[in-house]
Amino acid sequence: MGLKSDKVWNLELVAILTAIITARLLLVFGHPWLYHAHPFWFLGLIALPNVWYSLGGAAIGMLVAVQYSMAERLPLLRTMDALAPSAALAFCINRIGAFCGGAAWGTRTGLPWGVTYRSAVAYLWYRAPLGVRLQPVQLYDAAASLGILVLLLWMVSRRGAVRNGEIAGTWLFLYGLCRYFVEFLRGDAARQPQLNGAVTLAQVMAVAGVILGGVLWLVSTPEPEPMEEEPERY
Repeated sequence: MGLKSDKVWNLELVAILTAIITARLLLVFGHPWLYHAHPFWFLGLIALPNVWYSLGGAAIGMLVAVQYSMAERLPLLRTMDALAPSAALAFCINRIGAFCGGAAWGTRTGLPWGVTYRSAVAYLWYRAPLGVRLQPVQLYDAAASLGILVLLLWMVSRRGAVRNGEIAGTWLFLYGLCRYFVEFLRGDAARQPQLNGAVTLAQVMAVAGVILGGVLWLVSTPEPEPMEEEPERY
C-alpha cells in the first residue's frame, strides 16, 4: 500500500500498549483501595470488571495512534486500510478465545449445535450457566469476522481499483452490522443494556461503526495520497 512497514508496526504497538496501560490506570483510579490491598493481582487481571475501563483505554489508544500517524506523516485513510484486515483477524481470534473460556455466552437454545459449559472456571469468571445448552454466539461473531477478513484481503489485492478509506469503511460497516444482530443472541450480564434495555452498549457502538464506515466511503479518495519523502535517519 506504499506504507513503510516499520512505521505501521510501531503504530500498532504504540496503540496496543497505550490501550492496555491506560485501562489499568483507569482501573486503579476507580478502585484505589483494591489496588493498595492486592496490587500485583489487581494489575494482572485478564478480564476487567467494567467494560468502560476497556473502552476508555481503547479510546486513548486510538487517539495516540492518530497522533503517531500524523507525526510520522502516514496517510490516515491508507493507514486505516492497512490496519483493517489485521483488526478483523484480531476480532475473530478474540471471539474464539471467548468461546473457549465461556465469556460473552449466548442465550439458551435447543439447536443441535448449541454449546454446554461444564467448567467451574467459566462460571466463576464469566458466570456462564453450567449444564445448559447455549447459542455459540461467539462463533457466530468469529465467523462474521472471518468472512469480512476474506473480503478485505480480496479488496487489498485489487488495491488499484479501491479508493483510500474504502477497506476500513467496509470493515466498520459490515462488522457493525453483523455485531448489532449477533447481540440479540447474547445472554451474559456484560451486555450493558442502554436506553432502558432497548439496546446494548455493543449495539450502540455497532451503529456508530456502521455510520463511521459510511462516512469513510463518502470521504474516500480516488487517487493514492502522496507520500512525502523523508531523508534517511542515521
